[in-house]
Amino acid sequence: MEPFSDYELFKEKFYKLSGIDLNMYKEKQMKRRITSLIERYGHTLYCSFLEAIKKNQELYGSFINYLTINVSEFYRNPNQWALFENRVLLDVFKDKNLTDIRIWSSACSTGDEPYTIVMILNKYIPLEKIRVIASDIDIEAIAKAKAGIYSYRNMKDLPREFIDKHFTKIDSDTYQISEKVRNCVSFRQLNLLADPYPKGMDIIVCRNVLIYFTEEAKNYIMKGFEESLNKGGVLFIGSTEQIMNCQNFGFKPIETFFYQKVKD
Repeated sequence: MEPFSDYELFKEKFYKLSGIDLNMYKEKQMKRRITSLIERYGHTLYCSFLEAIKKNQELYGSFINYLTINVSEFYRNPNQWALFENRVLLDVFKDKNLTDIRIWSSACSTGDEPYTIVMILNKYIPLEKIRVIASDIDIEAIAKAKAGIYSYRNMKDLPREFIDKHFTKIDSDTYQISEKVRNCVSFRQLNLLADPYPKGMDIIVCRNVLIYFTEEAKNYIMKGFEESLNKGGVLFIGSTEQIMNCQNFGFKPIETFFYQKVKD
């Protein structure tokens, strides 16, 4: 068999193993990432690498982590978080008690995003009244999120008030977010292309994720988000993303990167 000629077979076998359908990701981008990794491990066939990760749980976990592109930072793109606070929380939901707002941080990676949401909410309501759902496909990323330990580079955009109030310094470059903040977030493993979405949400935050998927997969996810949100609910996406046909899914733009589910 020619080197790297078995990608189609690999995708089929990997789906049976993991439940992750690589056909739903942009192929050129994903194939390049996978090829780069398996070459590093000395393989010239995708399926030989697959056999290796079947036998090595740590390697399997590392591969899933690599596939899911866990790039996350606290308060990433501060101007967008300012809009989230002022335009969404304090404007769109001005007639609703903030303690009653249901928020889902989808594809939350290592927890920077849902914890950012908690700290913003805590400016207005006590921590013990805050509940955020957070999900990711990568169980290792979720474990890191639950531990809540971060390098300072993950926190470089955070307002100083948040760092002083909610973090404990462990060493010169490492901080841990408080247990009280961690307790506000309920983490779960969820595959956006296979698992049921939580219902009755007021806000869904899904940033810098859709860019990795095919149009078919994006359409599936957008339909799921629309069904997950209450009428008038808001979807917050990333700075590299735009939903050109949002009206097809029952949304209207209210700000750049923010879409509201049509009420009528």
